[in-house]
Amino acid sequence: MAKVLVTGGAGFIGSHLLERLLADGHDVVSVDNFDDFYPHPRKQANLALLADHPRHRFVELDIRDSRALRDLWAGERFDTVCHLAARAGVRPSLPHPALYWDINTRGTLAMLELAREFEPARFIFASSSSVYGEASRIPFSEDDPADRPVSPYAASKRAGELMCHTYHHLYGLSVTCLRFFTVYGPRNRPDLAVAKFTRLIDAGETLPVFGDGTSRRDYTYIADIIDGIIAAIDRCGGYNVYNLGHSEPAELMHLIRCIESALGKRANLDYQPPQPGDVPITYADVSRAKRDLGFDPTTPIEEGIERYVKWCREAGLLSASPASHSG
Repeated sequence: MAKVLVTGGAGFIGSHLLERLLADGHDVVSVDNFDDFYPHPRKQANLALLADHPRHRFVELDIRDSRALRDLWAGERFDTVCHLAARAGVRPSLPHPALYWDINTRGTLAMLELAREFEPARFIFASSSSVYGEASRIPFSEDDPADRPVSPYAASKRAGELMCHTYHHLYGLSVTCLRFFTVYGPRNRPDLAVAKFTRLIDAGETLPVFGDGTSRRDYTYIADIIDGIIAAIDRCGGYNVYNLGHSEPAELMHLIRCIESALGKRANLDYQPPQPGDVPITYADVSRAKRDLGFDPTTPIEEGIERYVKWCREAGLLSASPASHSG
């Protein structure tokens, strides 16, 4: 079994990954800095599920704190690193490019420097489909150009990939970069579309729709993403980049209809102009991940949304009556 470091372990994807790694018998250390991007109690609740697990240790620290990170690495000697920690989100990055560059790029560099020193066998870097920018060819292939990002967040993730390649080339670090496509599911970040739309529709509040509702996203259920990460860990060697997406983009209006159906309520829509940084479609070509990793996403969006809404109800995040705002 491996000794695994997971950065961003208290977050949405990170907490699911912790559960899977521990269930698979690994020893895991997770770190998170509980930044103000979303409410501290939400992340605490994510970690509470693993609070008493004998093979999990949590350390609160910032990935930009090289001294604290080095002390941690020196004491634990990790053989696998899953670097998920980042300042997330395309739209929130627009007014804060320096912050995103500092956390995502400088933080990743700090992690890679420690990997160079302590030589873990595997380094997994969480990237994003946003690196493709306004791609003209669909579906998006890992061989497509990714040199014209349209948001600071996307630019910071692409910079991380390039730095990972440099550390592989110069120092022989085995690195796998995973480009996630619109992940959703239980514990979803509250700023993401699925969580935000569910909350607004449930409360009977106006739901802003940017554009005409025909934009498409490759919504990918969290369990499928975790399967992909685990497979990438198991097969990490050299330098590789993989798309992890469902590979069946859904229109924005279809997403809204799925949430309406799961909630038993109708949305009050308010159409707005498209927002800067948004792209009309994301669509993953996952043939490489299927070939190399055995990646096989199986959760259709209709089923995934049902599961997410069920979790929201069980977590007390929705109103008691499923039809109190129907119309």
